[in-house]
Amino acid sequence: MNAAIRRVAVAAMVMVVALLLQLTWIQVFRADDLRADPRNTRMLLDEYSRQRGQITAGGRVLALSLPGDGRYKYVRTYPTDPVAFGPTVGYYSLQYATSGIEQSQDAFLNGSDSRLLSQRISGLISGRTPQGGSVELTLDPVAQQVAYDALRRGAGQGSFVGSVAAVRPSTGEVLALASSPSFDPNALSSQEQTVRTEEMERIEQSADRPLLNHATQQSLPPGSTMKVITTAAALEQGMGPETPVSGADRTLLPGTSTYLQNYAGQTCGGGTVTLRRAFELSCNVPFVELSQEIGAEAFTEMAERFGIDGRPPEDFAIPVAPSGLGRMDDSAQLAMSAIGQSDVRMTTLQNAMVAATVSNGGVRMEPQLIKSLTAPDLSLVQAFTPRDAGRALTDEQAGTLTELMVGAEANAGGGLSGVTIASKTGTAEHGVDSSESIPYTWYIAFVPGQDVAVAVAIESGPGITRDTVGATFAGPIGREVLGALLGGAG
Repeated sequence: MNAAIRRVAVAAMVMVVALLLQLTWIQVFRADDLRADPRNTRMLLDEYSRQRGQITAGGRVLALSLPGDGRYKYVRTYPTDPVAFGPTVGYYSLQYATSGIEQSQDAFLNGSDSRLLSQRISGLISGRTPQGGSVELTLDPVAQQVAYDALRRGAGQGSFVGSVAAVRPSTGEVLALASSPSFDPNALSSQEQTVRTEEMERIEQSADRPLLNHATQQSLPPGSTMKVITTAAALEQGMGPETPVSGADRTLLPGTSTYLQNYAGQTCGGGTVTLRRAFELSCNVPFVELSQEIGAEAFTEMAERFGIDGRPPEDFAIPVAPSGLGRMDDSAQLAMSAIGQSDVRMTTLQNAMVAATVSNGGVRMEPQLIKSLTAPDLSLVQAFTPRDAGRALTDEQAGTLTELMVGAEANAGGGLSGVTIASKTGTAEHGVDSSESIPYTWYIAFVPGQDVAVAVAIESGPGITRDTVGATFAGPIGREVLGALLGGAG
């Protein structure tokens, strides 16, 4: 009997010790993680008792907390076209926690950030109600609105599924991140459960994932926009705009018995053409053949210099999917990667940075979305500092690429009144049977001498067909956004 009692006592002691260890682990070592978990609605209930900081951009308030007249002291609201900014700014919800900037900057906005410790102590001493700090974004509200409205307008038959990213090449400041479809953060942040639930049900019923930020979280094959990087690698190998390349309509895919054609069977002039002409016409055949001269190592190195390295941007304020080349095991994969197919994937933000790097004389900057962090007493806690990510090209090579991209824009039939644009379009096939799928279409561009660059990716939508190319809809949207960034040029 005594032995049995001892075993029970030992087992009970082991369980008590295990429980104490578990409690210690949760309350001491995991406390910060659990407190910061966006699913922790208990913390949200506590935070609704104090004023959360504002999110602003370009002098406009995108999110703020106003005094409430119900159960909670403050109500989170989004006054500036919330749907246009929704996927980037995010939401702050009793039922669905947080997303976007509301999530990544939560500690600063709710006042618990260590950088606001002195403010909290001062508030306790003076008896002031605790407040959160404010976050200013780099976004240009006019360009953001123009970009979102263009995506929502689509081809006049309904909204496109797609995204727009615009950046300032010299600093990496993100000027626009528009994503379609979107959602209403006011509805998700409503204090009425019925309103919140109905909006989430609408979102969940959409196959196009409105909560996804298509500009940063969706990686797509870039199609012929990848030829900017392939051409950069060719320039580094000593080639130039007048270098002769194949103008054939088709070529044997290296290492296979399969013939590859120019997109939609287009002609490239036949015989021999210059690299300049092949770039303007966006012919596949010469770039497939050039890839074999460049080689996998040089091609991969150049792509990595442009940021196509499988890693998302460092310390970006919202989630970003990685952009990368994927596997490149043989000559065929190298050839297809050189024209933006195979396993190559880019986000719209990353493709905007490709254009920005050329615009910035070959120097790539880290994209950044936070302009400043301000304490409740309006003192500056953190200011934007440009971060150099390395040189991808020499000034001369960047100048040559700019010249080629200006020619590509002229060939695409676009432009803004009195403004020179350097651009590249792209049309990317995808799916198990690409002949049956609607292509992704791209447009990347910048204005030489002006500090603006843009990328547009159209995934699908009413009016998009197998014949749609980058110049059809993506190009006009990109030019419209560039015009807004230049103050209405066009």
